[in-house]
Amino acid sequence: MVILTDMTGVTKQLIFGICLLLAPPALCESPVIEDVTVEKVGMVWNVHVTMRHPDTGWDHFADGWEVLDSAGNRLGFRKLMHPHVEEQPFTRSLSGVVIPDGTREIFLRGRCSEEGWAGQKTAVALRP
Repeated sequence: MVILTDMTGVTKQLIFGICLLLAPPALCESPVIEDVTVEKVGMVWNVHVTMRHPDTGWDHFADGWEVLDSAGNRLGFRKLMHPHVEEQPFTRSLSGVVIPDGTREIFLRGRCSEEGWAGQKTAVALRP
């Protein structure tokens, strides 16, 4: 082990920055949507989402997912109320989503309490 005591503030910041860049990717993972099933019930849809995220507890967990149309308009939102540390992947549902007639595809995106919205969206084709 090397102890660096004679470093300037700039050197310490540089080393800290390098350590952050080399940190394990699990610390920065966005929620991943692994599976989606949709079912039309009357005039609305039920959406079932299976998601995976390296939840660590109340300070860092997947805390929701949303349903979007092709223009990015939110059609539905499912808030996740607690971490799923021991339940990975996990499936949660949202009932009564109103999807405009003629919509052929929706998009889903997960959210993390620490990182915010995932950049990756999952496309799902709709069959009436």
